[in-house]
Amino acid sequence: MRLTILGGGGFRVPLVYHALLGDRGSGRITDVVLYDTDTTRLSAITAVLRQQAADAVDAPVVTATTDLDEALRGADFVFSAIRVGGLEGRTVDERVALDLGVLGQETVGAGGIAYGLRTLPVAVQVAQRIAAVAPEAWVINFTNPAGMVTEAMIPYLGDRVIGICDSPSGLGRRAALALGVDPATAFYDYAGLNHLGWLRGLRSGGVDRLPELLESTDALASFEEGRLFGVEWLRSLGSIPNEYLHYYYFARETLAAVQAVPQTRGTFLLEQQSAFYARTGQQPDQALELWQQTRAERESTYMVESRAVADAGERDERDMAAGGYEQVALSLMRAIAHNERASLILNVRNRGVLHQLDDDAVIEIPCTVDANGAVPLTVSQLTDHQAGLVCAVKAVERSTIEAAATGSRSAAVRAFAWHPLVDSVTVAHRLLDTYAAELPGLGQFKH
Repeated sequence: MRLTILGGGGFRVPLVYHALLGDRGSGRITDVVLYDTDTTRLSAITAVLRQQAADAVDAPVVTATTDLDEALRGADFVFSAIRVGGLEGRTVDERVALDLGVLGQETVGAGGIAYGLRTLPVAVQVAQRIAAVAPEAWVINFTNPAGMVTEAMIPYLGDRVIGICDSPSGLGRRAALALGVDPATAFYDYAGLNHLGWLRGLRSGGVDRLPELLESTDALASFEEGRLFGVEWLRSLGSIPNEYLHYYYFARETLAAVQAVPQTRGTFLLEQQSAFYARTGQQPDQALELWQQTRAERESTYMVESRAVADAGERDERDMAAGGYEQVALSLMRAIAHNERASLILNVRNRGVLHQLDDDAVIEIPCTVDANGAVPLTVSQLTDHQAGLVCAVKAVERSTIEAAATGSRSAAVRAFAWHPLVDSVTVAHRLLDTYAAELPGLGQFKH
């Protein structure tokens, strides 16, 4: 079977390939095609993958191309992980928001809206090419903002596009291990949007074990989300939020922490990855070792400002060994290719599961997956608090999709103004004006 990776020069692509190396038996991926518009990045990641495969048996054959249609032709699966504007664009997303006194995180708040405005038109073009060139392919979307991008691609690809994220599965795994439960045997009552969801139950042996977890101070303190949100707040909520909800629940503190550091996360990653690609170009025989060194630093510094606000300390090995999005992607591909039923938390159409949203709203929820795709499972309904936040952010997502599709300035302003982390129409106008002036592709929104 053939897997095409869009954004094939991306830094995290070797994680996907490493997961494929461990897959055996019929129906496995035998060919991997990397597509990217940046030949320097493409060459570097191709070198990493070939060194990963050096000692492997029957490793998938790797080819690379800058031609989208060539990359898509014959694909059984398409993994979309593009970054429109590169990390340079992310640094603008963050800096503009921070300069105007609001959070500029990659996928949350003003930064996420700006990222969506420039990403959605490209994602739609990609969806149209997939529909034309590889209409039978299954599309696994990891392009951020993942839920918003998946919803924008569905009109062209239907339910053959499925969004993934590693945050919910990582949360579920850590919570299960804190209880001494095998993560593979538990059912996670999780629901919300991408980067905006809550674990409301953890069933094992027919019993919901989440109340037991919330009662145990030691168990909560043993994993990342417990330390990040604090025991008292988790007990008050009666659930465990996705780590990205820290930006909402501790918005002022996180904003102050981000403004106090000498560089944003985007700037750090830009400098770090630019150095990696440059060194790999000079030392291609050391590509894998250089990648491993860079990745270790990247993972250890993830969400460092939020951990500082919560006094949560350094990430430990248990926090970082949560499976990763590459394992979610591999499990999804296996279930479809082998027709082996699996339960995964994915970004799919609501189809009536959450009563507060319409059927076509893309939500993040447990699904049953087999050869026919992903079907959302019944979960408990959102609380009033959860529903209020989910509906508000879904309105932001849809206004962003409308603005990207039509070039409507009013829709773009609404998206910024409606977001709970912006809360000012005046600031919304300033955000849009500044992003339009500084980001290529957003000129249509200039006042």
